Amino acid sequence: MVYIFHTLALFCIGAATIWAAAYTFFDLFNQSRAGVGDLLLLFIYLEIGAMVGIYFKTNHMPVRFLLYIAITALTRHMVDLMSHTPVNILEMLSVAASTVAMAACVFIVRYTSAQFPSKNHDDSH
Repeated sequence: MVYIFHTLALFCIGAATIWAAAYTFFDLFNQSRAGVGDLLLLFIYLEIGAMVGIYFKTNHMPVRFLLYIAITALTRHMVDLMSHTPVNILEMLSVAASTVAMAACVFIVRYTSAQFPSKNHDDSH
C-alpha cells in the first residue's frame, strides 16, 4: 500500500509540475517578455521534475535537490525584493544570509555523502 501511495503521489506531483511549468511557459509568451523571476520559477519546476524522476529511478529522495529548490526560491525572492522601492535592506540581508546557509547545507550534504557513502545507494546524482 505504501509503495502504491508513493507511486501515485509522485505521479501526481510530476503531472502537476509539468502542468504548472507549461502554464508558466505559455503565460510568458502571452506577456511577450520573461523576467529573471519567471526564469527562476522555471528552474524550480525543472528541479522538482528532476527530483521526481530520480525518485522513480532510484527509490531515493535526494535532499540536495530540495536544497537547490530552496536556493532558487530564495534567489527569486531576492529579485522580487530588489524590484520594490524603497528596498528593505534588512529583509534583503535576511534572504542573502538564508541563501548562504542553504549553500553551506549543500556543501555539508555533498561532503558527508562523499566521506560516508551509503551502502545501499550510490549518490552520484
